[in-house]
Amino acid sequence: MTNLKNYLIGDRTFYRRVISILIPIIIQNTVTNVVSLLDNVMVGTVGTLQMSAVAIVNQLLFVFYIAVFGGLSGAGIFAAQYAGAGDHKGVAHCFRMKAYIALGLVGAALVVFLTVPQSLISMYLAEGTSAEEASATLSFAEGYLGVMLVGILPFGISQIYGSTLRELGETKVPMIASVSAIFVNLIFNYLLIFGNKGLPLLPFEPLGVIGAAIATVLSRFVEMAIIVAFVHKNAHRYPFIKEAFKSFKIPLILCGDIAKKGSPLLINEFFWSLGMALLSQCYSVRGLEAVAASNICTTAANLFNVVFLSMGNAIAIVAGQHLGAGEFEKAKISVWRLLALSSAACVVMGGIVALCAPFIPLLYNTTDTVRGLATGMLFVSAAMMPIISFVHGCYFALRSGGRTLITLLFDCGFTWGVCLPLAFVLSRFTAMPLVMLYLCVQLVEVVKSGVGFILVKKGVWLNNIAR
Repeated sequence: MTNLKNYLIGDRTFYRRVISILIPIIIQNTVTNVVSLLDNVMVGTVGTLQMSAVAIVNQLLFVFYIAVFGGLSGAGIFAAQYAGAGDHKGVAHCFRMKAYIALGLVGAALVVFLTVPQSLISMYLAEGTSAEEASATLSFAEGYLGVMLVGILPFGISQIYGSTLRELGETKVPMIASVSAIFVNLIFNYLLIFGNKGLPLLPFEPLGVIGAAIATVLSRFVEMAIIVAFVHKNAHRYPFIKEAFKSFKIPLILCGDIAKKGSPLLINEFFWSLGMALLSQCYSVRGLEAVAASNICTTAANLFNVVFLSMGNAIAIVAGQHLGAGEFEKAKISVWRLLALSSAACVVMGGIVALCAPFIPLLYNTTDTVRGLATGMLFVSAAMMPIISFVHGCYFALRSGGRTLITLLFDCGFTWGVCLPLAFVLSRFTAMPLVMLYLCVQLVEVVKSGVGFILVKKGVWLNNIAR
């Protein structure tokens, strides 16, 4: 029992280090999700169709955002371990690789979204939707998407810089850049969605969902400007940036290693996010009210999920640096302590979600049916939060050692092999209510948590790839 306690509970030094990494990430994610919730409420105040249109586009863009995250993760594994080994040139090579990957993904996203936007959006419009509502939702969504595409390049650049800083253990700068951008987004959301003719020097016209998109794009440029300017101004603190632009070359061996380790992560994140988009499409079979309810649930739940989402980053950073330094036992103990901390924290957070579930949908200008569905889905999210936090932590532990093929099978394989077939069958061939459908899909995470426990316990992820 004592050995188990020592394995799961650390000393003050351990928690001081974790807190120094974790708190800025939690602050950044919390502010992001608070503003996302406020954005959602603002658009929801305009109307349910507008809210559904924005939700559909954001679900599609989510695939791109997660693909960028996955594409950069392969190089990020090496960067974290090079940082642990004190190899600044290695970090610089990884930074260059990230730039090539991110720019390639931005180009691919522009081609897809500019070529077939109507087809992608129409997948979420259920057959029972009236022609008038479907046409209006499609129009709102196309306008919103057209503006949002302007912001994907600055998003990619911010991710290149921000992810590298986090892998070095520097989480404050990305937090400051993100929080600053978020407040820009919030202010301009209010001014551009609703307009403000009462300010003589700032006579903004109400632009609805287009205004929401413009505000988001402005915030992307602000975030990029802050983080890029800070890194280059303080190059003495971040030696990798001095090396990064001396050449555009990357050692072929490292390119091959990153491609070998990173390709499964890119594939995983792309197909996982695509799987999440298709899950939402399965829910949308129940009508536009289901789209709106799912959007409210996801936006609100993400606000409370910041603990385990941030803990995943902490696991990747702490474990990656220990592995890069060859400290396998420390890496193993740190991961179990962080998994225990994350799960315990999410028992509390889940309780808070359950208490708030009946009240959050009241913030939206929507129907009682949508509010009722959203409340039920939030109760399910609250109950499942500790399980999903454990699964999330296991994913980052497996990834930290470069075991990306196992990560691919664990995450993406489970989504496409279990969750999606279940959701497809239940949504198409049964009359199961939306909340029960959502519960059934979420419950399979219990099985996945068992698989994650076995893989982490066996230590298949304990691997130094920076040697």
